[in-house]
Order: sequence, then structure tokens, then C-alpha cells
Amino acid sequence: MTPLRILSVTSELFPLVKTGGLADVAGALPGALAPLGVEMRPVVPGYPAVLAALRGAAPVHEAVLYGGPVRVLSGTAAGLALFCVDAPHLYDRPGTPYGEPNGTDFPDNAQRFAALCRMAADIGLGAVPGFVPDVVHAHDWQAGLTPAYLHYAGGPRPRTVTTIHNLAFQGRVDAALLGALGLPGGAYGIDGVEFYGGIGLLKAGLQLSDAVTTVSPTYAAEICTPEGGMGLDGLLRARGAALSGILNGIDTAVWDPARDPALPAPFSVHRLRRRRQNKAALQARLGLDAVPGALLFGVVSRLTRQKGMDLLLDALPDLLAEGAQLAVLGTGELDLQDRFAAAAAAHPGRVGLMAGFDEGLAHLMQAGMDALLVPSRFEPCGLTQLCALRYGAIPVVARVGGLADTVVDANPAALAAGVATGVQFAPVTTGALGQAVRQAGRLYRAPKVWAAMQRNAMRAAVGWDGPAEEYSALYRGLLT
Repeated sequence: MTPLRILSVTSELFPLVKTGGLADVAGALPGALAPLGVEMRPVVPGYPAVLAALRGAAPVHEAVLYGGPVRVLSGTAAGLALFCVDAPHLYDRPGTPYGEPNGTDFPDNAQRFAALCRMAADIGLGAVPGFVPDVVHAHDWQAGLTPAYLHYAGGPRPRTVTTIHNLAFQGRVDAALLGALGLPGGAYGIDGVEFYGGIGLLKAGLQLSDAVTTVSPTYAAEICTPEGGMGLDGLLRARGAALSGILNGIDTAVWDPARDPALPAPFSVHRLRRRRQNKAALQARLGLDAVPGALLFGVVSRLTRQKGMDLLLDALPDLLAEGAQLAVLGTGELDLQDRFAAAAAAHPGRVGLMAGFDEGLAHLMQAGMDALLVPSRFEPCGLTQLCALRYGAIPVVARVGGLADTVVDANPAALAAGVATGVQFAPVTTGALGQAVRQAGRLYRAPKVWAAMQRNAMRAAVGWDGPAEEYSALYRGLLT
């Protein structure tokens, strides 16, 4: 099989910088693709954390962009060979990759990520002779201008792919920035980067890439509808032949309940009883009553309306009526975070909240909770339910996007066939979520049924082997 070289353009890369699932995917794909003869090298912004981790850094390309020097460094970090766009005037800032510590977006985000895209396009066109990619793979709006720069360069270029990790984030900026972003006048049109009177950075990638993917088959169908397309459904329908959904996976070495150092009691599908020790440790950590038989629901999520956290708060009486407990790990919209804090104060020992994010606690949550709640209004793929499956926590999920694709509902047919791994509900309403909570309670009170579902869940294919095969086939198909 002919070796392939893929340049992956991403604003986040686990474990170097992460705000969401994009980082996990971008960090896992290079290792998953390597056994298939695919050399994937990420190119990422030179945030301080990335530069601090970079080893053997050597400059391989440079330019002057947006008022300062920009260098591409080649090196390794966290076991990955990568390129880093070193531009202190753009990336050396406190806060998140996208905004100030108070949550306000940086006003020059269009230029910051345009610099990443322009350096990636230069690499795609041969600026680094030691690594000339066959395919350039752009992730989300931050990388969306890369296919545009390659398209408008003219002449031979690598093939291009844009992946949508969440269509809600589109990178819409003022049309007056066209020249500043280095785009020709002819790019401003419906067949280019124009989007409802402005410039759409994600739209540019969707319009001008050779292929478009998203992170689950069901989400690929949902975003082609007016309800799910968020203004881009017409374009996505028009590009239907180039659009596909490839499920995400998780790193099953990082998420391995039998060898997880974050767990007081590592366990396996053959040693499910050891989960009880993790449950007791989780109850103690979150200030919940030490009741071994209580059905312990958990949430590991951004606390946002997209994730349906307002619906969960409204359905809390149904959960408490089951005699259940709720453990929440996450941060997000302040009003929702405050409501969870108020619920914990009103129901001590029954509701526990850890506001923020703690990687070790996330592992303990998956190992100690009995069931995971994911009531998302839309969910491109979701990773938390994959971790839950791996750790024998039964997912209770909305029937949307990747949740529908990865969880087998415990309906009568699936239970009779012995294949159920969780509970799905629709529509995404407080009432339907309450019914799903009650269904989980009924299943939990049938210990043999619940244990069988746990074993099914832990045996589910949640790793990267299958998705990597699909990405490899996609890349090779573009080249033929």
C-alpha cells in the first residue's frame, strides 16, 4: 500500500491544548492511522503550552503576517511529530485559545486563525520539502480558510478535506476583512467564502474542499435539514455526494478501566463487582450519601443548553423520585452552573457538583456512576458516552446525532436479542427525559438485565480502528 502524507490543521491537540472533543480527535488520529500506512502530521498554533512542550524545534518556513513575524517550527510533543505556527503577537496571550479569561472572544480571531491556515496552505504547496502532503485535512472553522487558500492559489495542490465537529460554531466575520485575510476579490461570492453578507470561515472549507466529513452518520443527515443545518443546509445538500459521516473514537489505552491509574479499583468486564469501590469513592468525592444501592446518575459535560442541561434541571424531580443520586462534573453557562449549585445545596447528599474540569475525576465519574445522562438537543458525535460504554456506565441519551449511532436502546427487541447498551429518548424534552430516567430505574432494579447491558457496553467497539480505516479509505479515494 502506497504511504500517504496528511497535514491535519487544527486549533486544538490533546494533550497539549484542549477545550473540547476536537482536541481528542486531532490528537488520536495520527496514531490510529499510522498502522494503515498514513503519516498524519498536525499543524497547530504556537500557544505557550504547545511551545513549552515542543522538542527538537527547528524553523522550516517563515513569513510576516498581521503585524509580526510568523515561523513554522517542526518538532515533536507528546509523542507526536507536528508543525507549530510560532507567532507570539497572535498566540501568546492569557485565556483560552479563543478568548480572554473572562470569556470574551479575541477581536482578531479571524486573523489569528487565518495565519494558521496560510501557513498550512504553504506547507500544502511544498514550502517544507521534507513533508509535502497528499491531503490537507482542515478541522472546524478555525482551519476553514486552508482549503480556500489552496483553491485560489491556482495550479497543482493537494486534495482537501474539511471536518465539521460542531456546525454551531461557524466563524462568521465582516466582509471588509476579505483583503486582510489574503483572499482575492473573486472569492467573495456564493461559490466562495461569502455567507449572508459576510465571510464564513467554516463555509469556505465546506464550499471549497474536495470532501466534507462530520463526526457521525446521523449528524451528517441532520445537518442537511433546515432544522439542523444552521443556515448551511442548502450548501450541504448541494455537496451531498462529497459529504460523509465518520464516527469518532476514543483512545482505549487512555480509557482502559483495567489499567486506569485514576481509579481506586481498576476493573474489567469479568470483574464488574469492583465498580462498587469506585462508586463509593465517587460518592465520597462529590459529597453524596454512601448508599451503595442508590442509582447514581452522572454528567460529564459542558453545562450548556445545547447539552440539554436545562432539561436535566427541570427533570430533577423525576430523578429524585427514583431514589437516585446525581453527580455533575463540568462548567459552562453561568446561569445553569448556578442552578446546579442551588440544586446541590437544596438536596445535600443527593446532588453533587464539581464545577470545572478534572481529568482524573472524569475517569472516576465514568467508573463510579451507574448511568450517564446526555440529554443533548443536538450532538455531532459525543465522546462522553463512548467513555461510559467502555467503563460500564449505562448511557441515557437523546436520540440525536452520534448518540443515536453509538448507543443501542434497551427496547424490547434489543433486550430480547441481548444487544442493548443504553437508553435512548425522543423527543428532546423534559417529559421524555423523565421517562428515560424512570426506564433506567426499572432496568437498574433488574440486576441481571443491568449487568448484561454493562457487559454489552464494555464490549462495544469505541476505539479508533474502524474510523481510521474509513479515513484512510477517504484519503485514498480522493487521490484516485
